[in-house]
Amino acid sequence: MNNSVKIAVFLALSYVAVPLALGSNTYVIGLIVAALTIAGIAVAWALLGNLGGMVSFGHAAFFGVGAYVSALLTLRGGWPVFPAMLMAGVGAAIASVATMPALRLRGPYFALAILAYAEIFRILATELKPVTGGAAGLLSIPRLPNVLGLDFGSKLGGYFVILTIVVAAMAAYHLIRRSAYGLALKAMHDSEDATRVVGVNSIVLKAWMLMVSAFITGMVGAFNAHYINFLEPDYAFAGQWTMLAIVSAIFGGYRTVSGPLAGALVVYLVDQLAFKPILPQGHQIVLGVLLGAMILFNPGGMMSMLTAKFLRKEASHAA
Repeated sequence: MNNSVKIAVFLALSYVAVPLALGSNTYVIGLIVAALTIAGIAVAWALLGNLGGMVSFGHAAFFGVGAYVSALLTLRGGWPVFPAMLMAGVGAAIASVATMPALRLRGPYFALAILAYAEIFRILATELKPVTGGAAGLLSIPRLPNVLGLDFGSKLGGYFVILTIVVAAMAAYHLIRRSAYGLALKAMHDSEDATRVVGVNSIVLKAWMLMVSAFITGMVGAFNAHYINFLEPDYAFAGQWTMLAIVSAIFGGYRTVSGPLAGALVVYLVDQLAFKPILPQGHQIVLGVLLGAMILFNPGGMMSMLTAKFLRKEASHAA
């Protein structure tokens, strides 16, 4: 099965089969929307981690900035929701400029620096009460609109919106990885000093990857704000947005385009539908154990493991 057929099957299942099969079950659709929200951040995180070579513990910063930008544009500026969501991505990308001094750091130092920025943004959102509402938050954020008879403010409508954001993010990840920039980034991973010698500016490449990753995360944050119609700093900048995305990306395989999405769906849905009913207070411990096992026995993640099994099966049939 070639890539074009795989993409067509994926889109048909996502946009047609899932709504037809589960559209009337608002509980399950709500869980899938939550999983896709995490998947969007996971794709953005994987793009930065795989292509940019940077591990971030602070993507909640961009999620929160995007959520507040879109909420304030619609509440105070009267903007339509979808243009405001696009501007939220731009706002998050601009906010990432403030974090760029950390690009000169490597490894855990960069990760911790971005985490610090997330906390700074949370404090700013709490203290700027005239703008953000402070700790009390923003109420009655405009819901996703009704367009051509389709109510995007419903759970099923929200599913289509967040699915489209995730699919677009995956397409961007794929295109960047196959572009000349992707080749330069891969070379930079092998030897950053060598790429500088031949004229590749590694700091500029990293900055672009950070901005693209922040843009995607900001869009996801904006969607979430309009989906739940409420926002406050501790929620918008909560560390769970980063941690769940990291777990999903690593579990699914962040070096593949589909891995973060697959990881988010499996991790979140299995946790909510299987582990949480059995262990209401400690269900996330099981996820930690599963993630540890995946890292130990198959560091490439779930999708690389499934791909390897499929290739072995194809080879055995060919023989």
